[in-house]
Formats: sequence, C-alpha cells, structure tokens
Amino acid sequence: MTRIVIAGGQVFDGTGTPAEAADVLVEGGQIVDVGTGLDGDVRVDATGHTVLPGLFDCHVHLLFDSADLVRSLNTPFSLPFYQAIGNMRATLDCGITTVRDAAGADLGVAEAVRQGLVEGPRMQIAVNMISQTGGHNDSWMACGAEIPQLLPPYPGMPGGVADGPEELRKVVRSMIRAGADVIKIASSGGVMSPRSNPRHAHLRDEELAMVVREAEAAGIAVMSHAMSGDGILAAVRNGVRSIEHGVFLTVEAIEEMCSRGTWLVPTLLAPRMVLGQADAGVPVSDVVLAKARTVVAEHAASFRAAVDAGVRIAMGTDSGVGPHGDNLTELTLMTQNGMKPAQALHAATRSAAELMGLREELGTIEAGKRADLVLVEGDAEQHVLDGTLKDAIRAVYQDGRKLR
Repeated sequence: MTRIVIAGGQVFDGTGTPAEAADVLVEGGQIVDVGTGLDGDVRVDATGHTVLPGLFDCHVHLLFDSADLVRSLNTPFSLPFYQAIGNMRATLDCGITTVRDAAGADLGVAEAVRQGLVEGPRMQIAVNMISQTGGHNDSWMACGAEIPQLLPPYPGMPGGVADGPEELRKVVRSMIRAGADVIKIASSGGVMSPRSNPRHAHLRDEELAMVVREAEAAGIAVMSHAMSGDGILAAVRNGVRSIEHGVFLTVEAIEEMCSRGTWLVPTLLAPRMVLGQADAGVPVSDVVLAKARTVVAEHAASFRAAVDAGVRIAMGTDSGVGPHGDNLTELTLMTQNGMKPAQALHAATRSAAELMGLREELGTIEAGKRADLVLVEGDAEQHVLDGTLKDAIRAVYQDGRKLR
C-alpha cells in the first residue's frame, strides 16, 4: 500500500493539546504514525499549514437548503435527493467529513454514500423528527392545509407525529426499522413550524421516557430539538443524549445537563440563516421571522452560560434551514460567544466524535484512527476567529483519500 506522509505542518490533533510541529503518516485509510521525521512513498508538503482532524457537523439536513416554502411547494418530490449531492459536496468542501442528519435523509441517501455511489460525509441519520400533534413536525397550517416542512411520509420515511407513550413506541420502532441511527424528537416548539411556540414544552415525561427506552433497547441515542427551558429540562431528566439548539436554557437545566453529561449542539447559525434569507428576499412568513428575531439574542446568552458552566458542547449548524457550505461560520459564532478557537475546533472534532459514539475511530489525529484530515493554510485557530477558515482549506482527506 502507498504510504502518504503529510509533513512539515502544525498538527492540531484534537486531544486538547496545543498544535505542534509533526508529520502524519497515512496508509490504507488509517493514520499509522504521528511524529517528526516520518517518511513515506508520497510526501505532501504541509509547511506553513495546520493539519486538523476531519470536522463534524452534528446537526444538518442534507436534503434541504432553504426556508422558502413557496419554492418547496413548486419542487418535484424527487428533486431534493439529487440536490443533496451538491449539498454533500458543499459540506465536504468545508472539511466536514462526518455529519448527523437530523431529519430528511433516508436510508437510501446514507447507503448511497456508504456504497460510494456519491461522495459525501459519512452520516448518522434520524430519518424523520418525532413530535406531538401541534408540535415542531406537525405540518398543519392555519388555512387547514397540511404542508410538510420536510418530506411527506413515503416508503422509507415514516410519519413523525404521535401522541401518548404507545403511539410513540410504534413511531420510534418505525424509525429504527427505516434505518435511523439516532432518534430525533421535539420536546418544544420551534421557529420554522407554523403553529408551535419555541417557549412551550412538548411531550410529557411518560412520553419522553418511552422514546428513550425504545431507543436504548435498539442501542441508539435520542437527540432532542429543545428550545424552551421546560422542554430542555424534561428531555434531559428523561435521558436524551443531546439537546439541539438550547435557546432558552435555565440555570436548573444547565445544572442538570452538567450532572448527567448531556450534550448541547447549539446551532447558533440556524436563526441567523432564516433572517439572512429574509433579508435576501426569500419569502418567510411574519410568524417565523418574529420567532427568529426573538431567538437570536436569547440563544447567544444561553450558549455563553453553557460554556461558562462547562456543559459538553458539540458543533452543529442546522444547515438545510439555509444553504450548505457556510457551516464553519458556526465556529466563529462560538468564539464570539465565549469559546476560545481551540475549544470551538475541539467541539467540531473530538467532542463531536464522542457525542456520535465515534471516538474510537475519528475526531483526533492519532495512530489507529481513520485518516480524515483537513489541511489549512496558516493558523487554523486565527482563521476561526476571523471567519476565514473555509477559504484557507487546501485539502480534505476522508479515509486517506483526497477529496479536494
């Protein structure tokens, strides 16, 4: 096998230690050594560059790229599957080699990547989001029509609205049958849903407990779209692995998250994407805009409180609410709201790998790990601060194969 050595750069290995000069030796899709003076069959000169582990985005929607409801109503059903190929390419171009798709991608999309039919980040999929009637995945509009935010139910995409423990048990099992690697629920209302309030908690304790119990029986975790303080706290107390968004975090919820080791995937970018599209002329309803504007300031304050308290944080963007390819803006937003650049990068590498149960394979540059690597010209941490990280990426490797 060809041995490739990426030599002469500064290696940010994701373990928590500062970046330092080192070479990285890759063979057969794996990192076989990290050190100085390494030799290989092919030498990649990384002088003046930072070598990062492949990055993670723990909250994306690869089949979507806009909040434009009018456009979606005029889009043929199958077109998003083809558009997803470009969305995956844009994600890889950010150095993101692993994602968690938080609803929209079905088993066929995941298998197309796994079988090498299309290039894309390796993924864990939720298939569809589960919410209560009137919740974040209820497509009922005030006019009486039902217009799905994501995709309508079809073979491979079970419906996601359920009420009561027994209905939820069946829906969770349906998601698992359809290929879900993680179960996604909504324990509060949200910004994009037409008839829900992000300050209101959804699903009761007995319902949340049932979801977590059924997921655990299948050996998988639960992620919860949770904005309201009560919705966050209920989800945490009932054993979800990660809180998505966490907009209206309370002191009690933060303390409970720290006590239980629950993760926060903040998606600071998400409401900003909605507002940015509205500014660009995309038709966004007044109700959704009002919610997005309310969320932004509270979201940042909650994130800062979580950072200060030591909540475990993994990077996620909600890309799909807006265009893919701007994912790394999330890292800059994290540094603007209390994180140091190295902490933000850690949230997108080792921490994210741990959240997704992939720490033994990915997230750090160590011998024996899969060779997902990103070559960044200059100082990656400074690029995070400046918001220029994407522009500085010179190469992306996935399992030792150069993708760009």
